[in-house]
Formats: sequence, C-alpha cells, structure tokens
Amino acid sequence: MITAGIDVGSISAKAAIIEDNKLLGACVILTGYNAQNAGRQVFDQVLSELDLTASRINRIVATGYGRNSIQFSDKAVTEITCHAAGGIFLNPAIRSIIDIGGQDSKAIVIDKNGKVQQFSMNDKCAAGTGRFLEVMARALEVDLDAFGELSLHADNKASISSLCTVFAESEVISLISKGAKRENIIAGIHASIASRIMAMGERIGITPPVMMTGGVAKNIGVVKALEEKLNTPVIVSEYAQVNGAIGAALIASTI
Repeated sequence: MITAGIDVGSISAKAAIIEDNKLLGACVILTGYNAQNAGRQVFDQVLSELDLTASRINRIVATGYGRNSIQFSDKAVTEITCHAAGGIFLNPAIRSIIDIGGQDSKAIVIDKNGKVQQFSMNDKCAAGTGRFLEVMARALEVDLDAFGELSLHADNKASISSLCTVFAESEVISLISKGAKRENIIAGIHASIASRIMAMGERIGITPPVMMTGGVAKNIGVVKALEEKLNTPVIVSEYAQVNGAIGAALIASTI
C-alpha cells in the first residue's frame, strides 16, 4: 500500500509518501496565501520527484492548520496525532516531542506505541514560533538562516523578558541601541523561546528522550537552548520539518 500525508502549515506545506511502512520521499514548499493550492502543489511535486502518479496512492491524510482545505484527502487528522505518529516512526525510543512551527508550538508526551498521553499547545500568540524568529531577524538585520550559528558565538547572553512578540521586539531594539552584540541578543532570543517551551513541558510532564520537530528544529541555537533548559539531549531528525506529513502518511495506511 502506498499512502500520502500532506501537512499544510502557516508558512510551509509538506508532503510525504510511505509504502509498506517505508518512507519513499518528502518535500517542502511555501504555503503562500492559498492553503488548498499549496496542498495540491506539494502533493504533485513529491509525486513528480518519485516518478509516481496520483492513481498509485491508495490513501491520503491531511493535517496542519490548512488540513480541512485539502478536499482530495480521505481524512483530516490533527497535527498533534500526526507528529506523535511521525516521531515514533523516526525514532521509536522517544517519549516526548517539541514541535515549533510557523505560528504555534506544541509539547507532546507519547507512549511506546506513539499514542498521545498529554499535550500542551501555544496557538494564541506567535511568541516562541518561527514567525517570532522572523520578526527578530528583521529587527537585527540578520538572515534567519544564520541565526542559529551566530548564537553559538555569544559571550554574554542578553536577557529578553517579554513573551509577547511586539514587546520582545521593543526589547531587542533597545538592546541594539545600547550596543549589545547581535550574537548575545540572538542567544537571549533563543533562551526566551526555550523558557516558554519549558513552561509548556512542565505542565504536561515532558520526559526524555525528547525529539524536536518543525522548521525551527533547523535552528541549532534553539536546539541548544532547549537542551540547556531541559537538561537533556534533544534529538533532531533530518526529516524534522516533514514529521507531521510522515505521521499523516502512516495514519493513512490504517484508515
């Protein structure tokens, strides 16, 4: 059986193809303003890359904030469930998942079978998300892709006390005016994100081994800040950004 998972997020759309519990491939594109079109485009792209036709796909599950717009899917499933399924597939040892996406963040505790035991989700505010990092990168005039590496060179981590994106940006601008190093400010931004995730994790009893998923997992500075706060290694798979799509494809094989 060949199944597909489509994860349409606020910033990026992801698709993954699974055959008999084996990942065949996955891809990522920008969502843009039309979630439905993004879902179709990313699905078509992954099929093209794998030289498959849509008729070969037996089941399709959609997830993410735009999941209900994917009219050609067989079912829509919440991203919490899909991230749990994808995470345990990528690493059967994990018991907790931290997912930081474009506009929300999640902490999830799972059992040995990948079933969700507890979860906490921040979907009311952009603080601590990919969008938050984009705003900070613009304020600092730094390419977002360079954020993680730059923060590793900090020698005096700045203190960012506000959890609100708007107020945190004001703090960053104030630090810039005082001559604080970019590296130190960025390290402080990452630490503030880690503190917010830590608070979410404490509410649900997050336990190691811990995996990080979502696009922000590519930021080594955030990963290191989380490891420091959680006092445990944070596992990042090469498929971290497409984890939700992988989980959706796996669930598709069970419906």
